[in-house]
Amino acid sequence: MEQPVSTPAALSLLLAILLLMSSRTARSEEDRDTLWDAWGSWSECSRTCGGGASYSLRRCLSSKTCEGQNIKYRTCSNVDCPPESGDFRSQQCSAHADVRHQGQFHEWLPVDNDPENPCALKCRAKGTGTVVELAPKVLDGTRCYTESLDMCISGVCQIVGCDLELGSTAKEDNCGVCNGDGSSCRLVRGHYKSQHASGKTEDTVVVIPFGSRHVRLVLKGPDHLSLESKTLQGMRGDLSLDASRHYVLENTTLDYQKLSDKEILRVAGPLGADFTVKIQHAGGADSVVQYIFYQPIVHRWRETDFFPCSATCGGGYQLTSAECFDLRSNRVVVDQYCHYYPENVKPKPKLQECNMDPCPASDGYKQIMPYDLYHPLPRWESSPWTSCSTSCGGGVQSRAVSCVEEDMQGTIVPSEEWKCLYAPKTPILQPCNAYDCPTWLAQEWSPCTVTCGQGLRYRVVLCIDHRGLHAGGCSPTTKPHIKEECLVPVPCYKPIEKLPVEAKPPWSKQAQELDGETAVTEEPTFIQGRWGPCTRSCGAGTQRRPVRCQVLLSFSQTVADLPDDECEGPRPTETQPCFLSPCPGAREEEEERARERERTEEKEELYDWEYDGFTDCSETCGGGMQEAVVICVNKQTREASDEDLCVSARRPPQLVQGCNTEPCPPRWESSLWSSCSATCGVGLRTRSVACTLRPTRGSNRTETLRDEECRPPKPIPVQACNRFDCPPTWIPRDWGQCSRTCGGGAQKREVLCKQRLADGSVLELPDTFCPSPNPPSLQACARVACPPRWVPTDWSQCSATCGEGTQRLLVVCRRQGESGHYQTLLPDACSSAPRPGTVRPCSLEPCKSPAKPSVSKAEPSILAQRKVYIQWRKGRKLHFIVGGYAYLLPWTSVVIRCPTRRFRKGHIRWLKDGRPLAALPAPLPRLTVSPLGYIRIQQLQASDAGVYTCVAGETQENFVLKMIGSKRKLAVPLGDFWLPDEAGDKKNVQQGAPTAASLGRYDGVVQRLLDMKDLSPGSKELLESAEKSGGLATATEDGGGGGGGTAMILVAETRTLDEVLRNLSGGHGSKDTVLAQLLGELTHSHGENNESTLHLQEEPESSTLPPQHVRRTNTRTAPLSIQPLTGPLRKPTIHVPQRPIGASVSPLEPVAYVGGSVLVPRQAIRLRLKCQAQGNPEPILTWAKDGEELQSSSRVGLLPDGSLLIRSPGEADVGLYTCTAHNHLGSASLSSALHLTDPSCGDDATAVNNTLCMNMSNGSQFCHGQHCPQRWLLSAWSSCTAPCGGGVQTRRVYCQGGGEGEHRCRGAGKRPPLSQSCNTQPCSQWTATAWGPCHGHCVGLRQATQHRHVFCQDRNGTKVTHRMCGALLRPPSQRNCTSEACSTQWRVGSWTHCTATCGRHGFQSRHVACAHSRTGKPARELHCSWRPRPASWQRCNVQSCGRGECRDSTRYCDKVRQLDLCPLPQFKSRCCQSCRTT
Repeated sequence: MEQPVSTPAALSLLLAILLLMSSRTARSEEDRDTLWDAWGSWSECSRTCGGGASYSLRRCLSSKTCEGQNIKYRTCSNVDCPPESGDFRSQQCSAHADVRHQGQFHEWLPVDNDPENPCALKCRAKGTGTVVELAPKVLDGTRCYTESLDMCISGVCQIVGCDLELGSTAKEDNCGVCNGDGSSCRLVRGHYKSQHASGKTEDTVVVIPFGSRHVRLVLKGPDHLSLESKTLQGMRGDLSLDASRHYVLENTTLDYQKLSDKEILRVAGPLGADFTVKIQHAGGADSVVQYIFYQPIVHRWRETDFFPCSATCGGGYQLTSAECFDLRSNRVVVDQYCHYYPENVKPKPKLQECNMDPCPASDGYKQIMPYDLYHPLPRWESSPWTSCSTSCGGGVQSRAVSCVEEDMQGTIVPSEEWKCLYAPKTPILQPCNAYDCPTWLAQEWSPCTVTCGQGLRYRVVLCIDHRGLHAGGCSPTTKPHIKEECLVPVPCYKPIEKLPVEAKPPWSKQAQELDGETAVTEEPTFIQGRWGPCTRSCGAGTQRRPVRCQVLLSFSQTVADLPDDECEGPRPTETQPCFLSPCPGAREEEEERARERERTEEKEELYDWEYDGFTDCSETCGGGMQEAVVICVNKQTREASDEDLCVSARRPPQLVQGCNTEPCPPRWESSLWSSCSATCGVGLRTRSVACTLRPTRGSNRTETLRDEECRPPKPIPVQACNRFDCPPTWIPRDWGQCSRTCGGGAQKREVLCKQRLADGSVLELPDTFCPSPNPPSLQACARVACPPRWVPTDWSQCSATCGEGTQRLLVVCRRQGESGHYQTLLPDACSSAPRPGTVRPCSLEPCKSPAKPSVSKAEPSILAQRKVYIQWRKGRKLHFIVGGYAYLLPWTSVVIRCPTRRFRKGHIRWLKDGRPLAALPAPLPRLTVSPLGYIRIQQLQASDAGVYTCVAGETQENFVLKMIGSKRKLAVPLGDFWLPDEAGDKKNVQQGAPTAASLGRYDGVVQRLLDMKDLSPGSKELLESAEKSGGLATATEDGGGGGGGTAMILVAETRTLDEVLRNLSGGHGSKDTVLAQLLGELTHSHGENNESTLHLQEEPESSTLPPQHVRRTNTRTAPLSIQPLTGPLRKPTIHVPQRPIGASVSPLEPVAYVGGSVLVPRQAIRLRLKCQAQGNPEPILTWAKDGEELQSSSRVGLLPDGSLLIRSPGEADVGLYTCTAHNHLGSASLSSALHLTDPSCGDDATAVNNTLCMNMSNGSQFCHGQHCPQRWLLSAWSSCTAPCGGGVQTRRVYCQGGGEGEHRCRGAGKRPPLSQSCNTQPCSQWTATAWGPCHGHCVGLRQATQHRHVFCQDRNGTKVTHRMCGALLRPPSQRNCTSEACSTQWRVGSWTHCTATCGRHGFQSRHVACAHSRTGKPARELHCSWRPRPASWQRCNVQSCGRGECRDSTRYCDKVRQLDLCPLPQFKSRCCQSCRTT
């Protein structure tokens, strides 16, 4: 059998298969059941932004066809592209711009929303309208339609949902929420009808808030729509809709259509700001606007965290609440905002258990925490018990028990039962009337009424209750009978004459009377008693009986007496006549008296006094008293009778006994409520609640026990009070910082009108709601005099009529007083103040030099600097340029440079004291010469002093180096060193070999300056102030300003010292005064004019020269000349003087005014950009570059007058500079664009250009004569000859680098035009309509406003946009007029009584109304708004309620500390002593 041969091709195939398998993911369970391999990794996204597509592949592992697709897609890069990237389909069309179509190149524009094939790349040629299909399908990720998320993938339009998933059907709701239910916004629809009769030129239709969507407005009528916007940051904008097209306002696209009879505005949204839709009245018929949009619900309920646990241990609960949240400002607002939207449903609170650990044994109780400072705990509330189901024998009664909650307004509302589960639920059923029902009790039968035969017998039947008393209440149907027949088994032998006579003994009569009494019922009924005896024994008399209105109390089974008017029906009579027998005479009277005695004896035998129990105890515990009850009782029936039936003389004595002697249990004792902590809004009142025990009755001593020993519930110690809205009041905030530190300034504060509501929240209101006058928001401050300072006045004339010269700044010493006025002082008063720079270079015009033959070769030159350097402190390394003098301290390293023009630096030769360095007898090992032509001296010594000469061809320059010895002394020749050798100086300057006199000409001045540092206190203060203010220059090895350890150098111009020497030699002033003034000028002008620190464009090492000193200040600075706050207040304005931009004294130091383009030569030394601002108070100036605040640096800073100074301007300084002037009334801004320009360099260049070219490097920018490239140089355009209607502008055009003749700039191309048209806009003017009726807002007594329409139109009478008339003064559109409707005034009532007698919370109110002046009839308050509304509320009795001692005025202070209420002022004042330690 043959073995397979391993070929390289087979190995490559195997390797590819292994790599493919390794790149695939593991097969899923679904793939294993099919013939597909696992899906491969996802490809790169087809786009980097804006939504692209990525795909994944899989292969079929079978030779047969696999079911399904071998490729799947997903979306990717779903981030927005930057605005400048453009449309993706447009980019694909633009890619074919370099491909010829029918032999021509075209600029292709996309054809969007093709209904037939949206995924084909169809483009339209710009300008021709030709539509060509440049590709059969667009790139993956291209949107099928402009207003859809669907994208083209492999030439097929795929559905994309709002969740950016392929094949998803998710859609945005009307609120813009993906898969939302539309609950986050609300539909707003309405209409508006204009009213031209009002006289207004415009009116507001509707304000559509930020974030609204699907806006549609339709205006029908002659008027026009306009828009105003206001962002969340307060930025405002406006938009005039004049033509049918798309507009963009605040990043929101608007579709506007203007038809013949209507205007339609559509905005898909969301809006990027609050849009105010206004209508511009055009006259004629009224217009109607219909609008509809979806407004986002910006105030939503937000669930809070859980409140603190209701118990500290042993198991409690905690609740959540809901607060109203503003989605735009991300802050909590009052609940009224959320109640405004009916869609908002406040979430129900949640409950959870907490602190379930058992209480420690040491505590013995768990503390119930307050549910809220203003809310009591939810509690069980029960209704009254129902009546018992039965009157006796045991029944049931019920009641309703529910969980209730009291809100901050004191309203009790039902709540969920789980909120009250912290306490046991009260019972809803209880037994009642458990005693036995009354029953009939029959006594024994009486004997039979006959002694023989058949007769009758009687018995007494009583209704006995559970107490054993005859009280009634028994059922009459079950009452036993009281009589029955009886038979005596004894025959009667008497003849029967009639029926047996019924004997009526006393007890028989009693039984009948008991049986005949009226029973007492549960309804009030008149109850009749027995008739009394007749008043006379013979003759006519009267007898009486008791009649009472009584009722049976079913719950206690007792009889109660009622007033007669409670019983219905006529009252039975109490008396009736009686007649027993006629009176026979005296005998009969005697018999009557005998019978009376018998009746008295019968009364004594039948009625008697008895004790019937005791009254209720006077005390429930601790020992009380009860009194025995004495009643008159019928001895036979044992019933209580009237006390008149008993003999009063036999009434028993009064008995009293003790009762309830057991000790009383502990009870809650509460003090009186304290006064409320607030008179309005919501306050708290407190009381002390303690568990007490009184040991004995009558004792005044009580013992305080723990709360657990008293029965719950404990009375609440804290209660909300005064829950009603406070009147609006002014709330001032703290004063801001004063605008000045001296000389009189102003400071502001914010005063807000606020109202504290009954729910404890504070609502901010408009200022008109609060009483007038409002507290001041502006006050004067810094009313102290400012220290003296130097104030610049003007520059002197230039010292040279041509070429380079100098100017001196004239300064005076002034002081600003308390009122802001300036006072001029003597110069000595400003000796300690920093003096501004007093010298600057100037150049009026270039000096004319004799023409040189063009064939002569230019000589090399050395760029020397005529300066004198004096070292003040030691440092590491100093850099200098030849041409000056240096007085240095030992052990300082020095670098001396020799910058040249037209000479190679490697050929520079150096001399010391006239001898080459190599020819010195003892070469200095510390002195080295660099290949770049400069020398370096390490650690100076006395032998290094001398004259160093730089030789470049035939040109040479000197540098004098001298040493400062011990005690700052110089080696000065004897004699008067104040006299300079002017003749010798001129001679040696020409020969290049200075004499001894010229070398030491400045030694005397330098020595005096060194001595002045320790000579006088005035000089010492001057130097110290200069050092502190940074006036002394510093130079280090790296060229940066150092700290305290760096060397400080004083730099002076040689011509300045020459002038000082001439003044001293001529006897002009005192020497010390002149030198002190010189020292002040040098130290304080160095920060502005230190030209020794200019960096030459040679090589990196040359940039290590000392840097310019810049006074670092904040970019916000006030101008130097601060005017006092007098005169009318004015907003800031920036003035642009009528002078050419960029005009300056020297071309190397241009000066420009902000407001136009600034062209700066690349070789400029410094640029000064001025900003002249005016306003009252004096505005503060700030500078910004390209929209960002400008920071000061070593090159860029601000001058005292607010001007911007840029040293050595370069490419990094090119940009847009904006000056902003602002005060508390407003602000103004003006900008200038800074550009760099290249000057002309060559043989025909002027002296000014030669000066500019001297600092150019030897690179490609340098050109000479005819070698300069030819180009056209242009001047600025002149002003237009006409302000409108078309004018002409001209400019100068000249050639650079060309020869003489007509066609000298042939190589520079076509000559630019010399003139152009300008101000081509049509001339327009303001036009006003007639004044409308006088019925606007009242602005005074009988004064109203009237309006008219003011619009801009051109000369043809066509209405144009108002911007065309922006430069003209707009006529007023509103004025005052006389109207009787405004004859109104405020009428006030009397003040009410003050709500408090002392303290800070008392207030009183009065009635304020607007009424007509003559008729007194009430009017709308709008008509009285022209005058401030009188105050309807004011504080009263604002005085201390005590002596101010720190003590506790309530026993609740321990609870105040426990509840952390001490930070509240109302509690801290009442618990001063307890809250002192918190």
